[in-house]
Amino acid sequence: MRYIVILLLAFYISACSKKEDFNYKPTENLDPFILYKEGIEAFNRNDYFYASKKFSEAELNFKTIDLAAKSSIMSSYALYGINFYDQALENLERFLKIYPADKNVIYAHYLESLIYYEQISDEKKDIQPLLDASKKIDFFIKKYPKSDYAIDLKFKKDLIENQLAAKELYVAKYYISTKKWVPAINRLKIIMNKYDKTIFIEEALHRLVEIHYYLGLENEAKKYAKILGYNYNSSEWFEKSYKIFNRDYDSNIKNSAKKQKKSEKSVIKRILGIIK
Repeated sequence: MRYIVILLLAFYISACSKKEDFNYKPTENLDPFILYKEGIEAFNRNDYFYASKKFSEAELNFKTIDLAAKSSIMSSYALYGINFYDQALENLERFLKIYPADKNVIYAHYLESLIYYEQISDEKKDIQPLLDASKKIDFFIKKYPKSDYAIDLKFKKDLIENQLAAKELYVAKYYISTKKWVPAINRLKIIMNKYDKTIFIEEALHRLVEIHYYLGLENEAKKYAKILGYNYNSSEWFEKSYKIFNRDYDSNIKNSAKKQKKSEKSVIKRILGIIK
C-alpha cells in the first residue's frame, strides 16, 4: 500500500511539473532605446528618480557597450540631481570598474569630486567631508590637469583650503578661550604652514602675537608681528598687533587727528579773515 501511495505522489508531482513547463513563457528583452528615451523625457521634466531608474534599465538591455556606459553615467547624474549622493557615488564606482576605457571616465571622476564638494558643511561641523573633497579634487587635478573641469576644481580647491583654515582657527579660538595655549599655538601654526594663502592667515598671525606676548615671550611675539607687518602691513590685524606693543597707539592717533582739525580750523579762520 505504501508503494502505491509513493507512486501516485511521484506521478502527481511529475504532472504538475509538466504543466508548469507548458505554461512558462520567457520574458522578452525590453527595447533599450525606448527605455533611454523615457529616461531623457523624465530627466527633462526634472523627474530625476524615475529617469535614473529608466537609465539603469536601459544599461542592462543595451548590447553596445558605449550606449550601456552612457546610460550608466546618466543614471548617476540623475541621482546626483536629487542629492542621492551615496547612491550616485556607488553608481559611479561601479561605472569606473565596468567601463574603465569609456570616454566619460573623466566626467565620472569630476562628478565624484562635485559630490564630495557639495557635502561640505561649515567650519563648526565635521571636518571629514572637507578632507574627502580635498583628496578627490587633488587626485583629479593631478590626473587630468589640462581638462576643462580642472579649472573649476582648482577654484573649489581654494574654497576648501579656506574652510580648512577656518576650521583650524575656530578650534584655536576655542583653546584660547579656555587658556590652553599650546594646542592653540599648534592650530595657528597649521594655518601658517599649510594655509598661508587663505584669508585667515592674517588673523592667525595676530593671534600668535597676542598669545606669545601674553605669555611673556616678547621676542616670539615680535617675530610673528614682523611676518604680519612685512606681508600685510595695511591690514586691520597688523594694526591690532601694533597696538599690543604700543599702548599709546590710539592716543597718538587721536592727538594727531585733533592737531589736524585745529590746523584746518585755523586755515578756515585765515581765509574768512581775508574775505572780510
